[in-house]
Amino acid sequence: MTVRRTFLKSAIAAAGIVVFGTSIAAEELDALKEQGVIRIAMSGAYPPFNFVNDENQVVGFDPAVGTEIARRMGLEVEIVTTAWDGIIGGLLANKYDAIVGSMTITAERDEVVDFVGPYYSDKRAIFTRPGSGISSLEDLEGKQVGLTLGETHEDWARERGYSISTYKGLPELLLELENGRVDAIVNDSIAAILAMTAKGQEFEMFGDPTTEPFGAGIAIREGNPELAAEMQRALDSMMEDGTYVELAMQWIGADIR
Repeated sequence: MTVRRTFLKSAIAAAGIVVFGTSIAAEELDALKEQGVIRIAMSGAYPPFNFVNDENQVVGFDPAVGTEIARRMGLEVEIVTTAWDGIIGGLLANKYDAIVGSMTITAERDEVVDFVGPYYSDKRAIFTRPGSGISSLEDLEGKQVGLTLGETHEDWARERGYSISTYKGLPELLLELENGRVDAIVNDSIAAILAMTAKGQEFEMFGDPTTEPFGAGIAIREGNPELAAEMQRALDSMMEDGTYVELAMQWIGADIR
């Protein structure tokens, strides 16, 4: 059992949630249909996938995908923003109905939630300031590495024994790197490249050769196969009719399936 798995289960217990086997809730699709609304959660701090714009609206690829899935299910969407390190606990405490926030599908997370998707794929990358001399994983030893609290990259960095600093989201990571308070940051490659390019921040990067590309999925509470199936059908239909690519091009500039 990893440190993060222990932490995740402890956080769930602290929230007063008891997990029995593979079902922690009754099938919820009928209730959502009756209410006409599905609440989807994300951090709101992961541009261009999800972020708060100048009009104080949560926008980006994640809310666009979540809203389109809901529309195809005959539902309206309520977007909830919350800290990433407690987002699974909030789902299990019924504070929202799904997480559509670029969550990497892992075996550890799959122990406590079910996933729909994946709805895009990405890979881990390490970003530094130009001229840092950091060009390999070995070069990170003895350096200060910045990560978002609760992401899978944090587990990876801890397991490798790096000296780390954790932050709430990607904007903070970029600022800390730019100001030299960390020597490198570790993040999903697409979001970091696009965010730094958009703000004109210079960087160097290299991939993590120790891990394969990963999929991002939509997390829901366990014990809801009908909800999962209907959400998957909506996602599949988006990918088949071209809507997915339109949204990906609008927010990301590429087909990221």
